[in-house]
Amino acid sequence: MKKIQLSDHFTYRRLIRFIMPSVIMMLFTSVYGVVDGIFVSNLVGKTAFAAVNLIWPVVMILGTFGFMFGTGGSALVAKILGEGDRRFANRIFSMLVYASGIIGVLFSVAGVLWIDSIVAWLGAEGQLMEDCILYGKILFPTTAFFIFQNEFQNFLVVAEKPKLGLYVSIWAGVTNIVLDWLFIAVFHWGIGGAALATGLSQVIGGLIPLCYFLFHKKSVLRLGKTGFYVKAFVKACTNGASELLTNISLSLVNILYNFQMMRFAGEDGVSAYGVMMYVNFLFISIFLGYSMGVAPIISYHYGAKNRAELQNLFRKSMIILAFLSTVMFIGSELLSRPLSKIYVGYDEALYQLTCRGFLIYAVSFLFTGYNIFSSAFFTALNNGFVSAMLSFFRTLLFQTVCVLVLPAFFELDGVWCSIVVAEFLALLLSVTCFFGYKRRYGY
Repeated sequence: MKKIQLSDHFTYRRLIRFIMPSVIMMLFTSVYGVVDGIFVSNLVGKTAFAAVNLIWPVVMILGTFGFMFGTGGSALVAKILGEGDRRFANRIFSMLVYASGIIGVLFSVAGVLWIDSIVAWLGAEGQLMEDCILYGKILFPTTAFFIFQNEFQNFLVVAEKPKLGLYVSIWAGVTNIVLDWLFIAVFHWGIGGAALATGLSQVIGGLIPLCYFLFHKKSVLRLGKTGFYVKAFVKACTNGASELLTNISLSLVNILYNFQMMRFAGEDGVSAYGVMMYVNFLFISIFLGYSMGVAPIISYHYGAKNRAELQNLFRKSMIILAFLSTVMFIGSELLSRPLSKIYVGYDEALYQLTCRGFLIYAVSFLFTGYNIFSSAFFTALNNGFVSAMLSFFRTLLFQTVCVLVLPAFFELDGVWCSIVVAEFLALLLSVTCFFGYKRRYGY
């Protein structure tokens, strides 16, 4: 079968073939995250499960710089490749990888030193606080590899090796699942075992592609000599600012959701919301994978000034997203009870709380796919401002306002409704930007 290249014309079949490894990769990543939560909830207990969900947004804030360098950097590098300057593309790529490694080490040190203060600020007490501290102290040292793992998912697509990204995710996922079983079910190491399993899987996910880019001589992208190109570095960071902002905002908003859940439903509320986050990632991973897979193609043809192909990609993406959104909504409604049962079936009150929240939350999947794509689309066009604006309104402003205001009228149901209202408002903004910039970019 002929190798698909970024410069090709993309039919539906070719587009799906190219982005499918990214979709499967994200699906598999979400699946092993789901399995991780199942082990902790069922074998360690709901307090440990609540602890993981309380500290995880902090872990994501540190690791999210990988998304910034990956999305912003890959859009810039793909554009330079489209312009025909492969040597400069590799120097920019190398600079970004080295910079992210340095940042990762600094974050690891800071996380370990300040974990006690972080957990206290989150409002944890007693056993919940002890579990959070233990989990963080074990997991924070692998932050650099977590950043690499997030970053290389995008650069492997630019290097025309999306299947390698899939294989790496599978190896990392299997590592996490097997070690979860070994450390929790066999050795009974509790939440510490869960943290160690996750950390080692992140090392696998970051180290394998690092070695590929260091030693594979025929790779489109290779790590090598570079310098510090201030303009390119700033461009990559501002271009990827939307993804940085998205993930930091989501983490901060998750912390706010946890505060509201503690207020209206206590520790059970945090656990129920934790189930929602695991399953939410399982469903939206398809949208994330599609956006990740198609973005380098858009960047390449934007750099090559091929407006006809940009129109083709945009039109096909809208149709594919409409189909996926419908399927995700119906599937989430049908699977809400079985998935909730897997996590918290051992506690009837917690199970009922989770099921009710799931039925409301699932409506958001009708809008989420377009919003994820819109931010990735403008990032791919190297318009970091619009992408960051969309991310800011969607993940921080709209959700913050909704989660603070709606519970005042609808109490716990208001917390669940917040995401639905926020995603709908974000969709209106995305549509406005699509129409507002269509002449400028010709898509």
